[in-house]
Amino acid sequence: MNNYGSFVTILLITALSAAGCSKKHDAGKAENAPVAVVKGVTLETVKNVAMPELLDVVGSVRARTSAVVSTRIPGSINVLRVREGDRVKKGQVLAQLDAQENQANAAVASAAIDEAHRGLDEALSRKKLADTTFDRYQKLYNEQAISRQEFDVKQAEKDMAGQGAARAESRLRQAKEGAKAASAMSDYTRIIAPISGIIASKQADLGATVFPGQPLMTIEDEGTYQLELALPEGFATKVKPGSPLQVTLDAVGSTFAASIAEIVPTADPASRTFTAKIALKKGGLKSGMFGRGSISLGTTVNGITVPKKAAVERGALTYVWVLDKENIARMRIVKVGRVTGERVEILSGLSDGERVVVAGVEKVTEGAKVE
Repeated sequence: MNNYGSFVTILLITALSAAGCSKKHDAGKAENAPVAVVKGVTLETVKNVAMPELLDVVGSVRARTSAVVSTRIPGSINVLRVREGDRVKKGQVLAQLDAQENQANAAVASAAIDEAHRGLDEALSRKKLADTTFDRYQKLYNEQAISRQEFDVKQAEKDMAGQGAARAESRLRQAKEGAKAASAMSDYTRIIAPISGIIASKQADLGATVFPGQPLMTIEDEGTYQLELALPEGFATKVKPGSPLQVTLDAVGSTFAASIAEIVPTADPASRTFTAKIALKKGGLKSGMFGRGSISLGTTVNGITVPKKAAVERGALTYVWVLDKENIARMRIVKVGRVTGERVEILSGLSDGERVVVAGVEKVTEGAKVE
């Protein structure tokens, strides 16, 4: 038993000694391994510089001119000539309502005009007869061929005939005005485009029953879009119409300089924001597109920027290559901010005076020596 234990102890000592020798040999190999050398890269020493203080806000693209089309009378849609995305012109018929009561009222009003015309003709005929009879009796009375009473009767008949003609004329005018109103109500069965533009949305379909004031569709003028940004109320006094800003529209891949055209003077009580409007002249815009704005506040802050090519993105991480005192490249994870032109702001991860690879970053590896 003692001999067996001694044999095991000797084996363990031998194994440990061999493992130790192996580790020393590997360490020696690692220390003697050649360091990768990188040439042909460009360096830049980063510095804290004065940068304009910017307010980053977001918003949506909206049509500056739009119209919500609704109906003025109840009825059901029996003709629908447009759908979302169709372009229409001002005055174009968009839909037709089935409103039989209004059409019947228009027919009744038209018949009332005819009846009033006939009544006027009859009244004018009676007036003409009364005038002729009165003239004849006037002569007879002057010749003292008739009594005063007979003359007064014919004069009264003449006056009543004149009044009857006047009432008939009034009834005709009333019938015409009623016909206009009935015709207008009948015309309300035709839904007309109030402006030229594109059908942005449609809230009613063919066969639907609609009521006065109910929205049927929305038309937007494609030539007048604007970006509406939600401006925090704390900056309402710092940002004014005319303030410069940088606008970014991701959907159309566009970034450009602009200025605030208008600020709505009342705040949204739910979000505690004011709406700042920026006129847009870009093509391919649609309502609801996402937009961002960086508004200059007129003050400066210290910050660090590097060329965009220096910041390498890998998934959700962004890093730069930083050189130490021995010119050894080390990967440094950084947090980036806004992009201005060809440079990107570094919010954290870099300090003033550090050297960063800004060109040829694809050649650099961790631990490589840069010459």
